[in-house]
Amino acid sequence: MDALRRSDAELIAAAARGDELAFRALFRAYVRPVFWIAHGLLGDRGEAEDVAQETFATAWRKLRGLELTGDSALPWLATICRFVAANRIRARRRERDLLAGTVDERQPDTVDVEQQVIDRELAARIAREVADMSATDRRVFELCVTEGYAYQAAADELGVAHGSVRNRLSRIRTRLRSAVKEEA
Repeated sequence: MDALRRSDAELIAAAARGDELAFRALFRAYVRPVFWIAHGLLGDRGEAEDVAQETFATAWRKLRGLELTGDSALPWLATICRFVAANRIRARRRERDLLAGTVDERQPDTVDVEQQVIDRELAARIAREVADMSATDRRVFELCVTEGYAYQAAADELGVAHGSVRNRLSRIRTRLRSAVKEEA
């Protein structure tokens, strides 16, 4: 079965058995959302890239025995990302304290637990909404949002017109915004 058509649970199971292509499919599917979670927590692009990479390295090590509780691996990856980012924040604070000899009270020790719950619920809502989309809309979402394709590149990949991708993505974004607002 093609890695792009397998569920996250199937990809995780295959990756846990050592299938690097399955893990690459998970990486491609979720590296951008994980990066943006890290960027939101750290506020620095370079550190966010490092945290995203470390998140996937940690995920690779933790695959064995993982049982995915939902349809998406994003909540699990987001949790790993938040822990990695929290460790980075603590290390940054320790380094600043050592260099300055003072404590910077503006830099938090840990990631806000309430925000973690909100982020996890939001990721789950988005994953549910994406799972309910048509196969074409899911693919447009994956290409443009998750993998960062430009409209024309996604259109070429799907064999459709540029305008079709643009219109579908506009409807997808509206649908996701509505779903997030309804459940909030």
